[in-house]
Amino acid sequence: MSNTSTTTLYLFLLLISTTLLAPATTAVTCSTVSKTFVPCLGFVVGNVAKVPEACCSGLGQLVISAVTATDRQALCKCLTNAVKALPNVKDQYLRKLPEACGIRVTFPISLDANCDNVRILKSGSERDGQEMNKREIN
Repeated sequence: MSNTSTTTLYLFLLLISTTLLAPATTAVTCSTVSKTFVPCLGFVVGNVAKVPEACCSGLGQLVISAVTATDRQALCKCLTNAVKALPNVKDQYLRKLPEACGIRVTFPISLDANCDNVRILKSGSERDGQEMNKREIN
């Protein structure tokens, strides 16, 4: 097995094991976040220059499924906890994910995201944001 394959496998197993311990009572579970984030690993550690389409598609689906402020806060916490547990994740790449994928999120994707301050959108803006994400993904 190549060094890159071994590293990716290690990162995947670490990501899954850390999120299985975090219970979630919202539409977005930490287990789902971890599985969905796996295609992003190569980009966030700096091994690939372009964000894979599977990463963008998965993140977009997570954002769409996080309908309420509680869901968005849970998504933020799951994602932040998962990436903090991974070695070699570079914050500058994490922060680029939403723009690189054309996805609008209401919280920063970063190693130091404060998920307690997830912005609560007005219902019209929330709907518009979800529609924008659906168009981008589909």
